[in-house]
Amino acid sequence: MLKKLLSLGIFYGLLATTTQAEEAIKTNLVNPIIEPFTANYTIIHKSKPVGTAIRELKKLDNGQYEYSYHTDIEWLIFSDVRTETSILEIDNGHVTPFAFKYTREGTGRDKSSHWQFDIKNSTATDIEEKRTYTVEYPVNVQDTLSYHLQHRFNLIMNPEQKNFVYPVVKNEDRIKNYVYQYDGEEKVMLPYGLVKTIKLKREVIEKKRVTYAWFAPELNYLMVKLYQTKGGVEQFEAQLNTVTKK
Repeated sequence: MLKKLLSLGIFYGLLATTTQAEEAIKTNLVNPIIEPFTANYTIIHKSKPVGTAIRELKKLDNGQYEYSYHTDIEWLIFSDVRTETSILEIDNGHVTPFAFKYTREGTGRDKSSHWQFDIKNSTATDIEEKRTYTVEYPVNVQDTLSYHLQHRFNLIMNPEQKNFVYPVVKNEDRIKNYVYQYDGEEKVMLPYGLVKTIKLKREVIEKKRVTYAWFAPELNYLMVKLYQTKGGVEQFEAQLNTVTKK
């Protein structure tokens, strides 16, 4: 009898543990979490390191998040420093952008832009020009940086998904669909180490540009590698060095 009771206890204990694990998975799918982080990358051109990149997510005191991507490249006489910053809200795996800022300095003409988005009231404001535009925002609209974060959430919630479409607001009232397609699975060797990844592809036919992006399930679908070509010519490659939670 004692053995039977012990066996039943173990059985129900395992059943409870399994149920808890299943509930945890369901919770993660319903309310996925990406902790604030800093990821460092090496930028490569023609097999040589030419710069660095930093992707970062911070939580602000007001409950919103700051998501940024900074690149610093020097190659021969060419230099290029860019920073993109998106202020956004995260709610149950849904990203809503509120502001986007872009700066570019280096060889050639410097550029900058700063936009605020009021999706509820269908307006976009150019902070530098002090002009406000009426915009018909589609559902799940993103800015040119925030969609990267939304993409991670989508992969977490549905890792079997093969096609992704993101309506992205680009200046004033222009909305453009960014389309990614599943392109297989690969193990890639990076400065970070050997990582199993899901590979996606984005092709912009009118610009003859193809971008490949690798995401690591073991790192909560962080992008660990990026490779871009234009007209069949390599543009750059970014490889993950380190990632730390904040």
